[in-house]
Amino acid sequence: MALFRSISSPEALPPVNGDGVVLKTPQMSDYAQWAQLREASRDFLTPWEPTWPADDLTRASFRQRMRRYAEDMRTDQAYPFFMFRKEDNTLIGALALANVRRGVAQAASLGYWAGAPHARRGYMTAAVRALLPVAFDLLRLHRVEAACIPTNVASVRLLERTGFHREGYARAYLCINGMWQDHLLYARLRTDPKP
Repeated sequence: MALFRSISSPEALPPVNGDGVVLKTPQMSDYAQWAQLREASRDFLTPWEPTWPADDLTRASFRQRMRRYAEDMRTDQAYPFFMFRKEDNTLIGALALANVRRGVAQAASLGYWAGAPHARRGYMTAAVRALLPVAFDLLRLHRVEAACIPTNVASVRLLERTGFHREGYARAYLCINGMWQDHLLYARLRTDPKP
């Protein structure tokens, strides 16, 4: 466990470079860009996310989010990243390796979102491809799991394009947009060939 303590503080996670994107540990200084992008993308994101709390876009809520992120990294439970466009450092979305399970599992769940103006431009594909070596090499995970609503065709294509394999179907798996939704289950193993 000492290895994971040595990489778990926000300062110790270096930026992750991908094709046209940079993944960085979220900072309080990202609030304005984050709130603006989330608000502008609300209608686009709502069908695919848990119901937003009424105060979700406030500075106080973001500050609490930053505290939770720091604690999750410190305790090796989750590793959040904001995704920036490399050419101009514009925040375009986020990814996280969450629900980290150690011991016999060595697994985590991948979650992600892209702002509406930046969707379907290849940024998330580049970000997932850049994040997987962090998951497997730096964090020493064996398995990265992901789930998506079957009608989210863009997410299905993203996961398949980045080498995830469909493993199952979970009925009423997550409460998304206020309703229990079925999900397709995907996973990528450390030993899977790169796509």
